[in-house]
Amino acid sequence: MINPSSRRPRKPIADPATRLIGMLSLIAALLVAINPAKLLADTPSGDKVYLDIEKDSLKFGFIKLTDCAPIVIAKEKGFFEDEGLQVEVIAQPNWKTLLDNVINGNLDGAHMLSGQPIAATIGFGTKAHIVTAYTLDLNGNGITVSNNVWEQMQQNDSALNTPTPKHPISAKGLIPVVREYMDSGKKLQMGMVFPVSTHNYELRYWLAASGIHPGMYTSTDKGGRSDAQVELSVTPPPMMPSTLEAGNIQGYCVGEPWNQQAVSKGIGVPVTTNYDIWKNNPEKVLGVTKKWADENPQTHLAVVKALIRAGKWLDATDSKGNLVNREEACRLLSLPNYVGADYDVIKNSMTGFFYFQKTDKRAMPDFNVFFKYYCSYPWYSDGVWFLTQMRRWGQITESKPASWYHETAKSIYLPQVYEAAAKMLITEGYLSESDVPFGTDGYKPATTDFIDGNKYDGKDPIGYINSFKIGNKD
Repeated sequence: MINPSSRRPRKPIADPATRLIGMLSLIAALLVAINPAKLLADTPSGDKVYLDIEKDSLKFGFIKLTDCAPIVIAKEKGFFEDEGLQVEVIAQPNWKTLLDNVINGNLDGAHMLSGQPIAATIGFGTKAHIVTAYTLDLNGNGITVSNNVWEQMQQNDSALNTPTPKHPISAKGLIPVVREYMDSGKKLQMGMVFPVSTHNYELRYWLAASGIHPGMYTSTDKGGRSDAQVELSVTPPPMMPSTLEAGNIQGYCVGEPWNQQAVSKGIGVPVTTNYDIWKNNPEKVLGVTKKWADENPQTHLAVVKALIRAGKWLDATDSKGNLVNREEACRLLSLPNYVGADYDVIKNSMTGFFYFQKTDKRAMPDFNVFFKYYCSYPWYSDGVWFLTQMRRWGQITESKPASWYHETAKSIYLPQVYEAAAKMLITEGYLSESDVPFGTDGYKPATTDFIDGNKYDGKDPIGYINSFKIGNKD
């Protein structure tokens, strides 16, 4: 239960004197966004820092995936209410509708694919300036193939022909399957959730790392199938298992619980997760329009505060490192107004394990990360990576200088908002200084934690693009 006395009361109609006091309070609150230290210096540790929010009734959209969890938990555990916010969380049928509803104002913000704010801002697809001050999670996706394709992969690679094959599994065993399809005048069909989704780029990365061409986008090919040896198409996440079962696709890349659903139903085998494609990769963000962020700076801070608390709650562990709140989170997510999948299916991956087959259950404590590793911080280098993939596969049709990548990422990712919200939570006693990467330049250290061992340095986007055998070169 939430203590009602801790909630920010709704404002009554004020007389002129009260309005003047309110205006002075607003000025003080605005200092938080500009220089939060000014207000925080006068706030004793452990005391609530209230914001003079511009809008207290909000609508956030989401897609039925487990990584909407921070938004669900912020609502269900009262973290939004603690900030004086009444939030309605509304399921959306697909990613395009979700984005359109944020742009047209039907939603205040949404659980978005990391690539959506970037693509919208640069004008790939629907044009609108979308920003994010909060990354919802790391990892959380998998690539699943049909039982028939898995059996062929096992025949092609004897190391896979065991109940517990060694991971990570590359697409090497898929090469003869792809050739067989092409020899018969067909192409293997695989599903992903949206053209600018992490899933699209991860599936392409996995295929290309083994020399399989996933196709190029061009000015005349908006489907990204030019030169493709495997054809990728968009399928909404909840429809992935049924589309696979119907034989319309032979594999897919999607978030949970839809890979575990394939195992539960016995219709497919997850062959790898995005943790193995790129360890601790950014997955979803909270996206809002820049116009909304500019008009509601205090509300935005309040939302980020609530989400940071939710992320920390989701990743809380006991002294032995066991996740202590995930089962409760799974029960909430299984409700029909949220993800609506069976509790046991959601629990498979959310509680630190992942089923590749019913005979192959593996500990994967970092399959879903919501707070640790500075997960929720809006890193510029995350934005640069997505931009490099858009250029690699032709969604960005022309060569750009390195400065363009950095400037574009900095126009979308808002670490200053995150840090202001975090400082308030530190004052309130919810965070410690070590929970936030204060002083960073916004770029993570270079890493080779990819399935092909290729090095990514967010400060060198052109070098990264040119390092791949398959894809555009600049």
